[in-house]
Amino acid sequence: MGTTGRPLALVTGAGRRIGIGAAIARKLAETGWDIAFTYWPGYDERMPWGRDDETPAELTAAIEGHGGRAIAVEADLTDPSAASRVFGEAGDVRGLVLSHAESVDSGILDTTVESFDRHFAVNARASWLLIREFARQFTGPHGTGRIVALTSDHTTGNLPYGASKGALDRIVIAAATELRGQGITANVVNPGPVDTGWISPALAAELVARTPLGRLGRPEDTASLVAFLCSPAGAWINGQLLYSNGGFH
Repeated sequence: MGTTGRPLALVTGAGRRIGIGAAIARKLAETGWDIAFTYWPGYDERMPWGRDDETPAELTAAIEGHGGRAIAVEADLTDPSAASRVFGEAGDVRGLVLSHAESVDSGILDTTVESFDRHFAVNARASWLLIREFARQFTGPHGTGRIVALTSDHTTGNLPYGASKGALDRIVIAAATELRGQGITANVVNPGPVDTGWISPALAAELVARTPLGRLGRPEDTASLVAFLCSPAGAWINGQLLYSNGGFH
């Protein structure tokens, strides 16, 4: 427990104000958690949206506005030593939410070895190392530990992303059994297409047509499910891959 008396959650990949990670951090703070969060400007610089240097301060203010303590950690998760450093800066973590991702479109014929390796380093290896570090340092009561990871089943034209997310699924579901002695639950959430600024108008129309509820997903939709899984009410859900996508098909 932190100095506020609230449990501490570590949320990775919370570097964009309109991203899923930031929405999860805000929602968890609203529901009673202190929040440590990671961000990495180097990734955003390579992406069309560019880096957002204001988000860490804004997210910190939002968390504190909900009565929580905020710890911002800049971390390049391609570095195998990053996981232990992040936990060293965060403290006594009781919930781990893996929302970081490397995602650069390419297919079977045009994916480079460098891109393939980077996707697996960030999406699979770093997730394993973060889960391992969490389990090693966890001291909470049996049944109170939480792991939730965000995944995707999109692989066509996005091969290294989808393949590495598939590896992530298996790692997290293994954790649900392997960490049973500590009473840590581990689940995967597939949020489907979420509007975080990457969807063109033409693609949005196509995705909405394939969603029975008739709209795109919002970061807050995913955040609500993650907050439930991290709550005492979600304690009996374990080892599951859950779809939170409005029925998208």
